[in-house]
Amino acid sequence: MKIDDQYAYASVPRVRQMLNKVPEVTFYFWVIKVLATTVGETAADFLNVNLHLGLTGTTVAMVVVLAVVLVVQFRADRYVPWVYWLAVVLISIVGTLITDNLVDNLGVPLEVTTAVFAVALAATFGAWYRSERTLSIHTIVTSRREGFYWAAILFTFALGTAAGDLLAESMDLGYWRSGLIFGALIALVAAVYSRSWLGAIPAFWIAYVLTRPLGASLGDYLSQAPDDGGLGLGTVVTSALFLATILALVVYLSITKRDASPVVPTDERSPALQR
Repeated sequence: MKIDDQYAYASVPRVRQMLNKVPEVTFYFWVIKVLATTVGETAADFLNVNLHLGLTGTTVAMVVVLAVVLVVQFRADRYVPWVYWLAVVLISIVGTLITDNLVDNLGVPLEVTTAVFAVALAATFGAWYRSERTLSIHTIVTSRREGFYWAAILFTFALGTAAGDLLAESMDLGYWRSGLIFGALIALVAAVYSRSWLGAIPAFWIAYVLTRPLGASLGDYLSQAPDDGGLGLGTVVTSALFLATILALVVYLSITKRDASPVVPTDERSPALQR
């Protein structure tokens, strides 16, 4: 166990003992994350436009479903792949819808929504660190930490949606150019981290934010009509293709447990964590 993770475990009083509720950050983690963000973009459009639910109806339905899944997630005492990734897909859709409601229904400019969600995410990180003295995802072992974690995830999706639309639409860069920009930024973060110029925790969260607009740009590029700068696959085909891939990877991980966090021996935990 890393020293900072030992401190993180020791610094938090526990009421109910849990294993880490977040998967290990592996290659599979990032692949599913990008796929989930793409589905968040295309599924929101599918429900809103193709099924004619409208932004408000789609938002209400998805918030209810997300709330149910999060209850299941919070009640679990360890990482369960299908529950965790279903929550990520749904929170991706809800984060997209929050931004779309602000922009399309309320007329809030993308510049404003981007700034607001950036501040909200920073405030969440600030409150999380003040309370827990860590932002490590390797120690999501209390309900309070998990609450901070999912709040941060929601704001990363909303922020990524706003930032992606800001570049692709307001700045008229188009979907594939925006995707290349965000992909290059992620590569830059990886390069800086590999040289130890950036810590693991900030590198993770910066990359997590950037994968949202990357996935959204990919989803829009695949699904939108050629006249709008896309390939014209449509939201149905794009959503189905990416959901099937996510399902296959989650089944694989559920069987192999290749992304499960190692169990922390009880003698490495604080007395508070052993109660």
